[in-house]
Amino acid sequence: VQLVESGGGLVQAGGSLRLSCLASGFTFDAYAIAWFRQAPGTEYEGVSGINSDGNTYYLDSVKDRFTISIDTAKNTVYLQMNSLKPEDTAVYYCAADNRPTSGWYDRWYYDFWGQGAQVTVSS
Repeated sequence: VQLVESGGGLVQAGGSLRLSCLASGFTFDAYAIAWFRQAPGTEYEGVSGINSDGNTYYLDSVKDRFTISIDTAKNTVYLQMNSLKPEDTAVYYCAADNRPTSGWYDRWYYDFWGQGAQVTVSS
């Protein structure tokens, strides 16, 4: 299994970005997939999760701004990020597992991780 993130970059506050996570070799019969982020000097933080039960989850600070979605035909998970703020600046990681979970925010749960994509929001 290989997860590859793309779509990061530099954007002004109030702008938008869409991150993509291509999951090669991953089976989408049952899954939990999440986006985490890590800013310099901080711990990993769960941003959003989606599982094969159809449930989606969000960190409180990104609700109503970020949307997670999945296109299983393309083996790709997306994170649409709108109204970006400087505090959203971080490296964003895609994580996946073949066991659905409501504990989506637990970084230790996931077997597979991407290499990360830098998101920088300027003020």
